[in-house]
Amino acid sequence: MIKLNFEKTGGLIPAIVQDYKSGEVLMMAYMNPEAWNATLSTGTATYYSRSRQTLWVKGETSGHLQLVKEIRIDCDNDTVLLKVEQLGDAACHTGHRSCFHKKVKNGSVTIVGKPVVDPQEVYKK
Repeated sequence: MIKLNFEKTGGLIPAIVQDYKSGEVLMMAYMNPEAWNATLSTGTATYYSRSRQTLWVKGETSGHLQLVKEIRIDCDNDTVLLKVEQLGDAACHTGHRSCFHKKVKNGSVTIVGKPVVDPQEVYKK
């Protein structure tokens, strides 16, 4: 039985998401016990949206689902690493491949790369 320590971190644990082939870090999100169980049962990455206060299946709106290929748990059982197959080109809601597209150098921030999809088209409401 897998027992994660949700209590230690106030009910939410960080989930670091990495492309399972390239190793590129795509994003970081949070999971509550329901999101964790949904991810385990479906094989599709499910998170807890702090802003919406609800479960969030990554890619449900955009079609850019994350199929879980491997899960790792840290030594304290309070952080998970999901190695995923990223369907579609973008993991970030800004249209970038990775949410980590801002680089800090000499005290300033620059954007690395260009969006691979138009978020206005992907997230039509």
